[in-house]
Amino acid sequence: MRHLVQLWVLVSHTVWRGVAPSPTDEGALRGGHGDHGEPGHKEHHKDSYGTFASEFLESRHLSDDGYPFPTAPPVDPFARIKVHDCGVTKGCIRYGKPGCDAETCDYFLSYRRIGTDVEYEMSADTDGWVAVGFSSDKKMGGDDVMGCVHDDNGRVRIHHFYNVGQWAKEIKRNPARDEEGVFESNRVTCRFKRPLYVPREETLVDLHLSWYYLFAWGPAIQGSITRHDIDAPPVSDRMVSIYKYEDLFMPSTAYQTFNSPFCLLLIVALTFYLLMGTP
Repeated sequence: MRHLVQLWVLVSHTVWRGVAPSPTDEGALRGGHGDHGEPGHKEHHKDSYGTFASEFLESRHLSDDGYPFPTAPPVDPFARIKVHDCGVTKGCIRYGKPGCDAETCDYFLSYRRIGTDVEYEMSADTDGWVAVGFSSDKKMGGDDVMGCVHDDNGRVRIHHFYNVGQWAKEIKRNPARDEEGVFESNRVTCRFKRPLYVPREETLVDLHLSWYYLFAWGPAIQGSITRHDIDAPPVSDRMVSIYKYEDLFMPSTAYQTFNSPFCLLLIVALTFYLLMGTP
């Protein structure tokens, strides 16, 4: 029995010395006790782990053939407003210079039905805010208003207001969804959806009904709107129906001069005077 025990110990010792430790085991041994059985020699283990981690991360971005995976193209955070479909698949209202579009008008608004929602797009030549109000009488006061406000952090947020007289009060209940907004080229531009039908409430109107549209824009201070840029903001000439897609143009004040009857009469008189000459 004693000879069997000695033989087993001899075989075990021979096998143990004949098997070389793996790099991982060797690193673990050195990390725990160093080359001389002393603690504190962990550099080799640390370097091995760093090399393994870097190779692993690099392999995640390579295909099986060793080529890098193609990266996705950059996504435009805000799709530009199209005007070629105005009056066809959406209604548009432009205010400014004749022939202007969503990027050059003083004010631009579009609307279209999408299921049970109405999608609005707005843009104005301002660094503050742009808004549209839904009115029953063309006058400011008692109006449901949706506004896009450019804040100090460069973001454009959609807010809900209610006109109390000449003052726009912000309403916590905001019916807007799928909000988008951008500030660039000194313009505030936004896009959002709002339900056609809403529960009966004073500050919200049903968009399936026709309303006069009030257009306004102006500066903002720390994300809060201030008085609009012009004393008498433009108003749609007639009630707007979201079921009728039109492309309406409203000339701004600078282009209204020659549209007045008095100016036209004056032009005719001057032309007649020049043609006939003086006696």
